[in-house]
Amino acid sequence: MKSTLIAVLLAAGFAGTAQAAPAAPADLDLGITYYSRVLTPEGVTRESRYAEKMLRRPGHVWVERVLAPATDAHAGHKHGDNTKVVLKATQHEHKHFNPVLIPRHVVLEKNTVRVEYIDAHDKIVVSIPKAEYENVNFDGSWENSFYLLDPKLVAAMPLSKQASNVPGARWREVEKNGVFQRILWDEQKQIPLVIESGDRANTFYRRVDVKLEPTVSKAQPWANVQNYAQREYSDYLD
Repeated sequence: MKSTLIAVLLAAGFAGTAQAAPAAPADLDLGITYYSRVLTPEGVTRESRYAEKMLRRPGHVWVERVLAPATDAHAGHKHGDNTKVVLKATQHEHKHFNPVLIPRHVVLEKNTVRVEYIDAHDKIVVSIPKAEYENVNFDGSWENSFYLLDPKLVAAMPLSKQASNVPGARWREVEKNGVFQRILWDEQKQIPLVIESGDRANTFYRRVDVKLEPTVSKAQPWANVQNYAQREYSDYLD
């Protein structure tokens, strides 16, 4: 959605000269917070916040939602099943796949993108076919996964007059018909530090804040899954 808004605004006449991204972007450990505010036609303001952890490595992107302490990502749903009046009620546990609660692993191999979810608790890898990308809120773009925004679209945005207090990062901004998008882009790390979008009528506002961890961990949670059970998305459909 973020890159879609940029593309729409650029098509409206704000495009500049695109620049290619560096050949070897830095490995990064990131903390990302998302905030949105919407004013409904009924005058109700709705707000939402959530956070994610992200690991960026060559050919790999790992994204994990920061969950509330009480959240049980592995809780099943129990259903009563009265098959006949003369039989006792029986119960069975049915696992439901929730892509928000299980870490997402996006891979680029031979210029082909694939996405899977790795459940370390149950030792399961769930592969997602391209036809089901929309059901797990994945747009299929390696650039949007690895950089959060396509660097070529960002480079095409005009520089903003807003000053940056982060060395090596510059603000870029586009606006059309009262809808704006502002990005604080770290040129060296090739990652946005802030993404803002909204409208002048104040009916919606979205902000993404990206924090770079001071050190890069050696963790590779997608490795050593050879003994995990392999599942398909269709295995979880009712």
